[in-house]
Amino acid sequence: MPNRIFITRMLPQPVFDRLDEAGIAYDVYPKDEIIPRDVLLREVRDREGLLCILTDVIDKEVFDRANRLKIVANYAVGYNNIDVAHATRRGVAVSNTPGVLTDAAADLAWTLLLATARRVVESDAYLRAGKFEGWGPMLLLGRDVTGSTLGVVGLGRIGKAFAQRAAAFQMKILYASRRRDEEFESSYPGEIRRVDLDELLANSDFVSLHVSLTPETVHLIGEKELRRMQPHAILINTARGPVVDEAALVRALKEKWIWGAGLDVYEEEPHVHPDLISLPNTVLLPHLGSATTKTRTRMGLMAVENLIAFFEGRRPPNLVNEEMRFSSSR
Repeated sequence: MPNRIFITRMLPQPVFDRLDEAGIAYDVYPKDEIIPRDVLLREVRDREGLLCILTDVIDKEVFDRANRLKIVANYAVGYNNIDVAHATRRGVAVSNTPGVLTDAAADLAWTLLLATARRVVESDAYLRAGKFEGWGPMLLLGRDVTGSTLGVVGLGRIGKAFAQRAAAFQMKILYASRRRDEEFESSYPGEIRRVDLDELLANSDFVSLHVSLTPETVHLIGEKELRRMQPHAILINTARGPVVDEAALVRALKEKWIWGAGLDVYEEEPHVHPDLISLPNTVLLPHLGSATTKTRTRMGLMAVENLIAFFEGRRPPNLVNEEMRFSSSR
């Protein structure tokens, strides 16, 4: 009989220490890589719990193989990698790890914004290639950040944290969100206004995406939207890759519809459109939004606490499919 839960990726050591402390037996895929599909399908058999990451596709096939599965703890805020509807029909709880990565993700979005605006990566490569021959008034000119207009698409936890940081740069904020947030507006010390997406795109110097991936947000930013942006504008995406039509973005960057883009996520991860890689007006990161030691550890511990609660007969604190009639058998 295999151990009670299976973990699809190596995680920070405190995660395993907490499982040991709680007396929950587990196995973990030992390689630091995305688990092969055939291994995942084999390992979920007879498991009661699964701790997975956002690159693991937990679909009907997985649930059909996992005949004893009772809970899936996703090591991520988003859970579009899991067929939650099918899990609910099968009586399987699904949990996530919200809140803990808010600051890390907001900081990373700002890292991309500043690096793209001031051509940091391009300038670093220029110097390392031995091209720097002294200061020049036209050398690698970038975009001003302070006093510019910031467009924030999606004003959830991360969107708000990102927008709050704009106050230090005395930026005007335009935000597009399902509903107006008067409390946040009153807390922001500068000019801030809710507008529709078209107005935001047309009037922002920087556009940063902070929406969840849903059928409605797939290719939220496509050719039409990119053409609405200003020629000096910069697009930042730390949300989900499919929110942006990458082929259209490549055209926008090549043909100078927009000035640049900073990306942490991609439409078909881990594949990145090859033209994005070759373009000098992009800054590209390998999905590092939550990549700090503290944040990744807290995410793992939160996932474990969801598992522990379930196996102790309690409702997991971050249950996604709340409509499911909760029950647990230890």
